Amino acid sequence: MMWTRLVGLAAVLMLAGACAVAQEVAPDPALGESIEFVRSNRVFQVMLETTIFKPQGAGPFPVVVINHGKDSGNNRLQPRARYLPAVREFLQRGYAVVVPMREGFSKSGGSAVGEGCNIAGNGEAQADDVRAVVSWLIRQPWADATRMVMMGQSHGGLTTLAYAQSPDPGFKLFVNFAGGLKFTAGCQWELALQDAYAAYGAKTRVPSLWFYGANDGYFPPPVIRPAFDAYVAAGGKAELVAYGPFGVDAHHMFGAYAGLPIWWKRVEDKLSAAGLPTAVVQPQFARGHRPDQPPASGYAALDDAGRVPHLSEGGREAYRGFLLKPAPRAFALAPGGVFGWASGGDDPMGRALANCNRRNQIACRLYAVDNDVVWKNE
Repeated sequence: MMWTRLVGLAAVLMLAGACAVAQEVAPDPALGESIEFVRSNRVFQVMLETTIFKPQGAGPFPVVVINHGKDSGNNRLQPRARYLPAVREFLQRGYAVVVPMREGFSKSGGSAVGEGCNIAGNGEAQADDVRAVVSWLIRQPWADATRMVMMGQSHGGLTTLAYAQSPDPGFKLFVNFAGGLKFTAGCQWELALQDAYAAYGAKTRVPSLWFYGANDGYFPPPVIRPAFDAYVAAGGKAELVAYGPFGVDAHHMFGAYAGLPIWWKRVEDKLSAAGLPTAVVQPQFARGHRPDQPPASGYAALDDAGRVPHLSEGGREAYRGFLLKPAPRAFALAPGGVFGWASGGDDPMGRALANCNRRNQIACRLYAVDNDVVWKNE
């Protein structure tokens, strides 16, 4: 559309003086992770930073495309999106996962579409970038273009619903996690979001599944319920899962491991109904699977802070605090009393060592992992 092309021209011009870049996030070979740069399909083309996670084997694999949200602040400083809780679930079941960064985000070229009250147009501009990546994706020999799923979080949820108006026929399921776009000045953005979803619903013939929490800080029930109703009234086929409160802000549920019990079974049922695989076939991608974890050494009891070497009394207090953290967890230390620990998330062993090593010139070693002391005297 002309609006999209004009925005693309403005994006290229705005980029000329930009020098900020997103922070580096190294690909994880254990997750089959790599980065590709895919050409956009706008008049003034740019390269779109796209993360691929692939299970073991040659494929072709069913594919999940995940559309990212929008952080506050400079879009170019936004890290490359990864959504590891979802990635791990799908890798275990033999899916490849593709996460494109849209124009102006992270290391993708151009500049993001400006904020404004045309929320419907904004979502369609975002979907143009996703469409380019899908065109690239279906040409890859490792991708099964007849078995695809698309989901998105926040701004990416809006993008997913915009794309679903005219999707590639290989997509069997669309999932919207807390989707939308919010502006606080210049318009009644709640009505603009409602109008956007009504416009999308009128043109969409594929069903979608929506997740919104009661304490969503961006799109609470009084905002999203009228927008959902407008989508359905216009002809859209959608199911709303209003799951109640989650953590401090339900808007971030999709990116949290604690959110999996809320959404995975619902999505799994939809996958099964669509004839897509749900059985775990590659369990090595599960969060708790760590083949590099050292065995218990028997050096000391886990809760015996007095036996931890090198630490000052303040360090021992920190170790006692570490013992209160849930697994997965790891504690690392080095001569001189330097230590570091990590809990939760992915790769706590690597993060604990990194936290320790950045404060020390001598290489740190792991002392405890989960519920085991792994330290050995050398």
